[in-house]
Amino acid sequence: MNNIYSVGQVNTYIKNMFTQDFMLSRISVKGEVSNCKYHTSGHIYFSLKDETGTINCVMFAGQRRGLAFAMKNGDKVVVQGSVSVYERDGRYQLYAREIKLEGAGLLYEKYLALKQELEEMGMFAPEYKQPIPRFIKTLGVVTAPTGAAIQDIRNISYRRNPYLQIVLYPALVQGEGAVRSIVQGIEMLDAYGVDVMIVGRGGGSIEDLWAFNEEEVARAIFNCTTPVISAVGHETDTTIADFVADLRAPTPSAAAELAVYDYRSVAEGFREYEKRFQRGLERHLIFAKSRLRQYQIKLSYLSPENQIRERRQFLAELQDRMEAGMNRKILDSRHRLELSIERMKGLSPLDKLKQGYSYVSDESGRNVKSSGQVKEGDRLSIQLADGEILAKAEKIRKVDRGKIDG
Repeated sequence: MNNIYSVGQVNTYIKNMFTQDFMLSRISVKGEVSNCKYHTSGHIYFSLKDETGTINCVMFAGQRRGLAFAMKNGDKVVVQGSVSVYERDGRYQLYAREIKLEGAGLLYEKYLALKQELEEMGMFAPEYKQPIPRFIKTLGVVTAPTGAAIQDIRNISYRRNPYLQIVLYPALVQGEGAVRSIVQGIEMLDAYGVDVMIVGRGGGSIEDLWAFNEEEVARAIFNCTTPVISAVGHETDTTIADFVADLRAPTPSAAAELAVYDYRSVAEGFREYEKRFQRGLERHLIFAKSRLRQYQIKLSYLSPENQIRERRQFLAELQDRMEAGMNRKILDSRHRLELSIERMKGLSPLDKLKQGYSYVSDESGRNVKSSGQVKEGDRLSIQLADGEILAKAEKIRKVDRGKIDG
């Protein structure tokens, strides 16, 4: 009677057979990737297929360092690993330890390896990046003398600055001798002394662009004392030259825009500044004229001529007031004088003389008021209203006026 085995026993036996097979424990398989899935655990599940069949594959998270690119469906790859049986499902699969791209993929791997090496050397470090001058007079271009790249650079550069001088080094940009040609172009334009240099070409496959992924070109750009703008391929293309250059442009047209300042905007800016300056000047002139009018009014009010005129007016008015006051004083004085004259008339000796009285004085001019002041023989002067009488006292007779009055 035949032996009867369990399913697990059979799967284990088959797994041991795969494990003991030296070729299956270290095998490389090429094919096209399909059903590629990145699991949340970090494992990658996919299939390899060709025109004859399909094999299931898995790369565990611990082996992911063996994958240097983002694998996707349709990639042509070479998977190195071992073939074994997954006992639970009873199916065999390829356990991947390393995955490389086939054909162009090998170039991509070479690109990644050089990129990592140069980055570790510090050639991509930002502290080595040179600033791009804002205003330049000469633009150096290392590219093919024919093709869309140089035409785009010329058209955009001259449109932005018609006075710019473009120095072209006609380089080979692909194929044999391209690397040396590009390096020579960079070194010659650097020695010539251009202000900025554009190194690049139009788009193409990774093989077409490969010259810009070579270490010689990268070192020439890194050692260049002139600021370098890389412009290789289209916006989605990235080369080693892009990482080493001082500035990366997605296209040659964009490189021209980055390198050449648009003088039209400068002219427009100057026109705008001129308008703003004109408006500011007009406002300033209006304000200055207003202040000048204020100063003129103030000066006309405070000027010596105006002060003299006002002082003259004040003195004239003061003179008028003084004359009026003096006239009033004179009139008042005349009135008081007339009153005093009238009062004095009754006391005036002349008036008394006119009334028939006389004034008698002796030889010394003393007024004779009493007969006792005169002796017989004294000479007297008698003052009358219309003259003087000189007389001599011949006889003195005293009269008692009190008795007469009584």
